[in-house]
Amino acid sequence: MGGAGSVKAAVELFYDKVLAGPKLAGYLSDVDMVSQRRHLALMLTVVLGGPNEYAGRGLAEAHQPLGIPLAHYAKVGEYLAVTLAELGAPAEVIGDVQAVLAQVQDQVVAGGNPTDA
Repeated sequence: MGGAGSVKAAVELFYDKVLAGPKLAGYLSDVDMVSQRRHLALMLTVVLGGPNEYAGRGLAEAHQPLGIPLAHYAKVGEYLAVTLAELGAPAEVIGDVQAVLAQVQDQVVAGGNPTDA
């Protein structure tokens, strides 16, 4: 996708989209966004085939307490796909990211079973 600079640009643009709407922005109102952006950049780097340097909480631990409904999860996935497309990511890369989102959905969506993923 173009290295660390491209991943950072994707994370910035993605969070601009998420924070622009009140339904999704509410999940991040008490979150240190500098750390949040860093975590997503590290996780996205892994998804895109880069080195795994992420040492944060697991997805279920971080997201299950938030009670995220499927519709909000789907919107976040849509924002991420649109962001990657806007930055010129190949369709194959976007498809890989969408596949990972499908695989981890149960860890993030409320009522999901973290042992199913």
